[in-house]
Amino acid sequence: MVRIMKPALGVDTLDKDSPEDKACHSVSTVNVQLMLGQIYLNNGKFSDAFSMFEVAARSGDPRALNMLGRAYERGWGVACNASVAAMYFSHAASMGEGWAMFNLADLYLAGKGVKKDPQKAYNLYVMSAQHGVSKAFNMLGLIIEDGLIPEIDRRKSIAFFRAAINSGDCWGYLNMARYHLLYGEKEAALNCLEGALDLGFRDVFLAIEQFLCGVTDARFCKIVERAKERFFHSCENV
Repeated sequence: MVRIMKPALGVDTLDKDSPEDKACHSVSTVNVQLMLGQIYLNNGKFSDAFSMFEVAARSGDPRALNMLGRAYERGWGVACNASVAAMYFSHAASMGEGWAMFNLADLYLAGKGVKKDPQKAYNLYVMSAQHGVSKAFNMLGLIIEDGLIPEIDRRKSIAFFRAAINSGDCWGYLNMARYHLLYGEKEAALNCLEGALDLGFRDVFLAIEQFLCGVTDARFCKIVERAKERFFHSCENV
């Protein structure tokens, strides 16, 4: 691309791209590649998605590096390799990509591709939350609830679940519903389940159904029916 500058002395003057222009063009190209990769992914064309993420990652863009890591983690068009995924997540995380921090934390929590380390996972989830990833609050709540960070009182998990709700995370709503139901706070539990339904997706709908299995209160049974309906509709749209 060249810019046509204001003519000087009656002569058209051409100016080559400035470094700023080149950077802007590079970002625009990566945005298109990532968008196409996501479209391929949504349509089950995993090999095409992988190719697009791989090309985008050559730019060094942390978002693209994160998506390439996800491809290796999930086996999208390439053999699953958690170690390679961790490498890409780590690189992207070092550049400030919040989702890469979250995904790397998942690997440390599960011990996939890296040595299992709940403390590292906790630290990465904290960083991810600080970078705007709302799901990280829910994971922090679960880590504390499970007693994986002994020095932190398990009761503080509720504060993280509430933070997840305030950030609009459906899993935070579902986990707060668990607590409310545990303490007999049915109205509060119903409100949280409504939030989970409104913001949720297929896995959340299935989790609601499993969570309420055996609950006989008619109001919760209606929640289960709605979760089943949304689960089936989500399957039809895949």
